[in-house]
Amino acid sequence: MPKINGNEIRPGNVLEHNGGLWAAVKVDHVKPGKGGAFAQVEMRNLRNGSKLNERFRSADKVERVRLEQKDQQFLFEDSGMLVVMDTETYEQVQLDAELLGDTRPFLQDGMMIVVEYHDAEALNARLPQKVVCKIAETEPVVKGQTAAKSFKPAVLDNGVKITVPPFVDQDEDIVVNTETMEYVERA
Repeated sequence: MPKINGNEIRPGNVLEHNGGLWAAVKVDHVKPGKGGAFAQVEMRNLRNGSKLNERFRSADKVERVRLEQKDQQFLFEDSGMLVVMDTETYEQVQLDAELLGDTRPFLQDGMMIVVEYHDAEALNARLPQKVVCKIAETEPVVKGQTAAKSFKPAVLDNGVKITVPPFVDQDEDIVVNTETMEYVERA
């Protein structure tokens, strides 16, 4: 595995540190008036989700890990485990549903997801950035409300609450950004 200097760490990098695999969430480069510069790195453990703040000087070497990314198709969920299939080998694998975190309600049958592996261990799973959902309930439009840029609350068919523009009605299909949990456009 390649070693990188402490000042080369970027958000999204996966590092091997203190015997664990950590994803750099936030990186601040600090140049104090006295002493050498360093990178203040907020990291999240990929195995248990714990967080850690660590300082790396530019002379510090850290192992950068490359995760293997595979496109896999979601088949079904069975008692907290997601069953996905590798579309090239047709091999079925069970993953912990917690890998998806807050985006889990957006998972749909047959959806292609990206699973990141380190050796044979699945560490992370990502949904497509944009997903089509149906509005289950929302308030009717109030006359004159469309003049200003305003939003109204809505509940999607998967139970997630978001805000939508006033012209969107109940039972309409919309596109939702799974990273920000926000309305994008009508489907």
